Amino acid sequence: MTSPENATPLTPRGSMRRVDWETFRRIAADASTTLPIEQTAAWDAFDAAMDGREPWGRLVYQDADGAPRALISLTRMDVRGFPYLWARHAPVWLGAAPSPQEEAELRELVVAGVRVHDPAIVFVRLHFTHPAAGLHELLQTMTYDRTVILDVEREDDEAFLASFKPRGRRDVRKALRNTELTYHDETDIAEEVFAELYEILTETGDRDGFRAAPEDTYRTMLRTLGPEHCRLYVARRGGQEALAWSIDTIWGDGAARYYAASTAEGRRGRAADALLYKEGCWLRQRGVRTWDLMGAGSERVPELDGVGSFKAKFTPAGAVDIPGAWDVPVRPRIYAGLVRALELKHRAQAGVSAVRERLAALRTTSAAEPEQ
Repeated sequence: MTSPENATPLTPRGSMRRVDWETFRRIAADASTTLPIEQTAAWDAFDAAMDGREPWGRLVYQDADGAPRALISLTRMDVRGFPYLWARHAPVWLGAAPSPQEEAELRELVVAGVRVHDPAIVFVRLHFTHPAAGLHELLQTMTYDRTVILDVEREDDEAFLASFKPRGRRDVRKALRNTELTYHDETDIAEEVFAELYEILTETGDRDGFRAAPEDTYRTMLRTLGPEHCRLYVARRGGQEALAWSIDTIWGDGAARYYAASTAEGRRGRAADALLYKEGCWLRQRGVRTWDLMGAGSERVPELDGVGSFKAKFTPAGAVDIPGAWDVPVRPRIYAGLVRALELKHRAQAGVSAVRERLAALRTTSAAEPEQ
């Protein structure tokens, strides 16, 4: 794609201004908008506690009449020693969905402001609905542009279960009949149990093809967000061995199933299914109305097809489209250099893997040949 500097510039009709948290929060409240937790002061504490991350600032995009149109909270991070900004799950648009022109204008205003206030920044990562020149696939991480969102505002637990697809109800009820399986809110003992749970996460990553973050990332998340905004739920066999677990974040009446993992046994016995049902019931009791299961497969991200299929059985609505994340270069030449460096790294890694596979095949062949 072409860079923003090569695209036809828009004549800005709106404006951008920096604001403090209280102003940011009030604007969202006035618009009856529940912010993603990553856009809140609670997330600032998590960012501040992590190496290589820090809150950068909050912006309000205003229309031509000066009315707030979108909210953006940015975190300063780095890749290969080069700083960038990430507005996780933002811009948060207020009111109607944005037009392509509004998204383009917002991008130009953000990039122009960052060049002035923090010229070391190489790119800004923002979430957009409309494809456009100047939007690049992410460096070194995966986004998603479809997800599954459950409505947990029901009369009772049975009504919540009844809202699932037939396959989802069947799998949950099958697990609930297994009296060996027990389900627990272990938020208050997270620090002492998480070592066991992290082993399950690494097993899940090996099985599903992803690399877990360092264990301290999850511990820091639970500690800094605190029990009001972050819960740990676990399924166990006989109240002892952990089979499945999840971390849910909460802000206002919204929640997100941020991380989840299960053992092979937990999957076979549907402990993961029943845990999802149980935690939805517990979240409803905490005032949650909408629950984002975070990520499903799409044309852009087919790697999530399998996990998306699992999540979709818990609602007839299936997956829905949401804005995916894109990199927007602020310093295009340096960004292009980063892209080339990562491409060379991936090619080198692929070459090493191919050599190792050939050597392994030769060893196997040699071992299989009879001695003369």
